[in-house]
Amino acid sequence: MNIEATDDEAEKLADLERRKMLDFFLSEKEMTWGQQFKVACILGPQIDQDNYIVNEVGCGSAIWHFFSMFWKIVGACVPPVHHWGGWAAFLVALAIIGIITTIVGEVATVLGCVINLKPAVTGITLVAMGTSLPDTFASKTAAQSSDNADSAIGNVTGSNSVNVFLGMGLPWAIATAYWKINHDLDYAVPPGSMSFSVIMFISCSMVCFLILGLRRCCVGGELGGEGCARPFSAVILFCLWLIYVVFVSLESYEVIVISIGDLPTYPEDLGV
Repeated sequence: MNIEATDDEAEKLADLERRKMLDFFLSEKEMTWGQQFKVACILGPQIDQDNYIVNEVGCGSAIWHFFSMFWKIVGACVPPVHHWGGWAAFLVALAIIGIITTIVGEVATVLGCVINLKPAVTGITLVAMGTSLPDTFASKTAAQSSDNADSAIGNVTGSNSVNVFLGMGLPWAIATAYWKINHDLDYAVPPGSMSFSVIMFISCSMVCFLILGLRRCCVGGELGGEGCARPFSAVILFCLWLIYVVFVSLESYEVIVISIGDLPTYPEDLGV
């Protein structure tokens, strides 16, 4: 007895074959540097130089493409990964990130001065959001494309490790060497309200890790989940961020006063 596939089954089989061919094409194709700029400017999910369209483009996608075209072109400046074994892409991407971060930091500082925000508040709000939003989208992509949560959570902890250890350690090392060589003085900066900020951050972080541990025991995973587990966890984490920002801002504007002992004043007591 011969069993013939129905039209729907035949269409599903044909679509599966097309998807397999498309996945093979995307995995084998090495896009040139010029094609990256072409893909960045073209409206639609084209994948080759013949403008092959995978699916239709809606109005929302067109509007989003128009507003994000500049950043797509900036991203296209990164050389393809097959150049120099990926080192060219790494170095150029690192330089672009540094330039954009510098611009964001300067704009946030100027905006903070215009709207009369203290530097401590500007740092934990405008600068922090401007420099950490790319990490947020990177974690989102990692969570969607990975089988586990390691990449998404590891991206957050790894990014903050670079910010703390390299972002502070390297400038301090350079400044210390400069002052010692040129002025024979030790380089020191008073902490200000940083102690309270660090304490608040550590406290909120401990609550965050507690939530991740509870999710592993109760839900079965650090991310995602069914029912209200996912939105409930998201709301709690967002409230932790609000608590941190509000309390540090109140301490910066001396609405709440935290005594951390007598601190040296700059520069006499520091010998600078």
